[in-house]
Amino acid sequence: MSNTDNQSFIDCFRNAAPYIHAHHGKTFVLQIGGDVVASDAFTHLIHDLALLNSLSIKLVIVFGARPQIDALLKERNITPLYNGALRVTDEASMSSVKQAVGDVKFQIEALLSMGLPNSPMEESAIKVASGNYVTGRPYGVVNGIDLELTGKVRSVEKETINARLGAGEIVLVPPMGYSVTGEIFNLSSIEVAAQVAIDLSADKLIMINHDSLLKNENGETIRQLTCEQAKTKLDPVNKNHIDETPSTALALGIKACKAGVNRIHYIDQNIDGGVLQELFTRDGVGTLLSGTPFDTIHQATVNDIGGILELIEPLEEQGVLVKRSREKIEIDIDDYIVLVRDGSVIACAALHQYPEEKVAEIACMVVHPDYQKQEKGELLYELMETLAIKGEIKTLFLLTTQTVHWFIEKGFVEAQLEDLPVKKQTLYNYQRNSKILIKSLD
Repeated sequence: MSNTDNQSFIDCFRNAAPYIHAHHGKTFVLQIGGDVVASDAFTHLIHDLALLNSLSIKLVIVFGARPQIDALLKERNITPLYNGALRVTDEASMSSVKQAVGDVKFQIEALLSMGLPNSPMEESAIKVASGNYVTGRPYGVVNGIDLELTGKVRSVEKETINARLGAGEIVLVPPMGYSVTGEIFNLSSIEVAAQVAIDLSADKLIMINHDSLLKNENGETIRQLTCEQAKTKLDPVNKNHIDETPSTALALGIKACKAGVNRIHYIDQNIDGGVLQELFTRDGVGTLLSGTPFDTIHQATVNDIGGILELIEPLEEQGVLVKRSREKIEIDIDDYIVLVRDGSVIACAALHQYPEEKVAEIACMVVHPDYQKQEKGELLYELMETLAIKGEIKTLFLLTTQTVHWFIEKGFVEAQLEDLPVKKQTLYNYQRNSKILIKSLD
């Protein structure tokens, strides 16, 4: 391994370490559609889930089997019956449902029994528990058509599942519901996963390969959504919420989020190691749905000083920013605003006010290089200007060596040293030869 490869590994491991610590002992529910099970990437996905189990993450896997059921029905010359996107499960098709679900269950158990191939854990036993954890009820009649043995979730045996998770086992939940009268119902894996996550008060609900709705106008994955934002992407026609469509996955994700599941993740199955990248990197690779914005912006506190220093030190070393000591930042901490993503400061700015002159300085405005094309700077600047106006500031000024044009686009103009407050004039560093920019807020 080259020095570059070594450093890359070290950096990746250091970046993942906070997430390894944060996820330890947490409960994650994963919903995996039948199309994912049938894909070439499925074996790698199961090995990644085995790795999560080795990190003491409590895993519940809820799987679907729609394409497997359809394949069996075709093989038996049985025409699949649908009412819109809902399968009509009659007695004739139920035997195919049971066989397909059983085959997928055994496939997952066999893959998990392999441990972690080509690793010291290759022969370590990963225990899997599965059973009648879900009670179902018939869905009933929709648009005049009886869905027969297609059902909905009535209840979840959360105490039993938690006991198995506490024993270090991966819990496998099939998309089947059982009734006290001995009936078996065909359920939506998405509905089962959402309800299991809600009843277990899971820390995360992860849905794989339901991202087709979660794109922007350029076809790019939307990285974060709040519940309110997600509602605008729902299909207004399909409101049954028990089929296997992306709209249902989003609707039930919103339901789980509102019921207390902290974060719902939607991940494309075609991304190799997508679950690992989503869970152990700051930005992830999928779409995160949460009740509150993933990025938070707030007035800095002493707890943010370390993050501010880490953010600005590279620019200080390059001479772009004036060096600031920890003590100086602590003294001025009430002037700072920070933008935080998943516990890390990714942008900051300070507003130093001269109230007697009704003038304020924008200083130490920095955005992490990974986020400089995401309008984080614009967000910070707009907040600085709003705070200045609220403080009855009439003029903003700043000193810069390399971002003159960016601020000129915001309405600043070049000025002279004598245009600054007298106190600031005495601190001007002639060696840096910073440009002085001023903007009137009148």
